[in-house]
Amino acid sequence: MNYTPLLPRLQQYREESHNLLRQARVVLCLGDRALLCLLASRAMESAPVLAAVTTADECREALQRHRPTLVLLSDQLERGNAITLVEEIKNQQSQIHVLLMVSQRANRRAVERAIKALCDGVVLQSRLGTGTMAAALRAVSGGGAYVDSSLREIFHSCPDGSGPLEPLTERECQVLQRAALGESNQEIGRSLFLSPDTVKTHLARILRKLPARDRTHAALRGVRWGLIDWPDELDGG
Repeated sequence: MNYTPLLPRLQQYREESHNLLRQARVVLCLGDRALLCLLASRAMESAPVLAAVTTADECREALQRHRPTLVLLSDQLERGNAITLVEEIKNQQSQIHVLLMVSQRANRRAVERAIKALCDGVVLQSRLGTGTMAAALRAVSGGGAYVDSSLREIFHSCPDGSGPLEPLTERECQVLQRAALGESNQEIGRSLFLSPDTVKTHLARILRKLPARDRTHAALRGVRWGLIDWPDELDGG
């Protein structure tokens, strides 16, 4: 692929990612050493990179020692199973955001497991440089969810109940759509001309109706059940 025409946009994506990472505490765990060094050097321009490792055990140790807010993980590691690691993190430390980079060699079952484990974001490694990472960081950093649109077939094949316990109102769908983009209650309120308290009330009802554990879970179910649009269709990621 000729990236030359995309060079101006690459700078834009880099600046956006820089701004999004400013409040994050990052652990990187990638099996590709060259990509790990590149992402570490880029991330260190904007956020504390607490650890950069290539194996699952090293990542577990880094999680216990540093308490990060964001883990950037590749599906192929030098040792250990990355998908099992996703499941462990989301089961034991669900407050940590996990963004999984999937290679072309990833199998369908592995991606299904990551999605079922409520991995906050799943992106294709081959689409790095096209804005997908910036879009994923934008959603995940705000408590939303991101699944690369190229993975839609797999995403919709994952069974996750039959649907909401109760139908969502039009306003609740609007609130959920904004939450899936990673907007805060204040930002949702400004977009929809609602007070933050009203947004909070809508979100509580959404979590009960879907039912969902948190905003990320609600966003994933909303997309999966066709209640809201895919976030990247709205923001051009």
